[in-house]
Amino acid sequence: MSAKATTAPTRQSSPGLRRTIAAAAVLVLLGAMALDTKVVRIGSAGDVRSAVFSAADYGKSEFPKVQADVEARAADAVTVATAIAKDRATAEKEYGVPAGVGPVISVKFSGVVGEGKSGIYKVAVEGVPDTLQVRVQTGPAINGTELRDATGKITFGQFTNQIEYQDAGSALNNEMKKEVLAKVDTSALTGKTISVVGAFKLVNPKSWLVTPVRLEVQ
Repeated sequence: MSAKATTAPTRQSSPGLRRTIAAAAVLVLLGAMALDTKVVRIGSAGDVRSAVFSAADYGKSEFPKVQADVEARAADAVTVATAIAKDRATAEKEYGVPAGVGPVISVKFSGVVGEGKSGIYKVAVEGVPDTLQVRVQTGPAINGTELRDATGKITFGQFTNQIEYQDAGSALNNEMKKEVLAKVDTSALTGKTISVVGAFKLVNPKSWLVTPVRLEVQ
């Protein structure tokens, strides 16, 4: 007599049990995700948006500081011109702030406005050498980074990259236009006497292009 092998029937799980197991797995996954999630309140230190550089905000907050600094260190233009003509290297150290190819020097002067082109006017300043041409830029385009570099307190390391650093310079120029030049009719300066406090980069000792932080028509 041969014996037939018998196998135990396979018990299949019920649909209800499978659904219960799946729901439990989802709850475990959601719990793990919750433990790994950091809630950041808007405006808090952890809010990434607060770290985004705003050129407009930077110009508004920093221009008054730059303006005050330039006014405090500004030397009379005749004094500076005489010092440069006598010993440029010594004058740079005494009056200038290092800024790449040439130092930025803060000056103040009064003079009669001459002819202008593209918002840049020649100014006849009594007492400076005849070989020196003093010019002041009044917009609409304000070029250069003299305001950013004039104090020596704004450095590349304070910014994330070169773009932000450049934007900071432009923002200061734009804020100066709002706070200083917007109060002056810059289209009708020829023949008038103006008082200026500003900064220029000393590249050519015979030609200064001054970016003002204060400009008043007398």
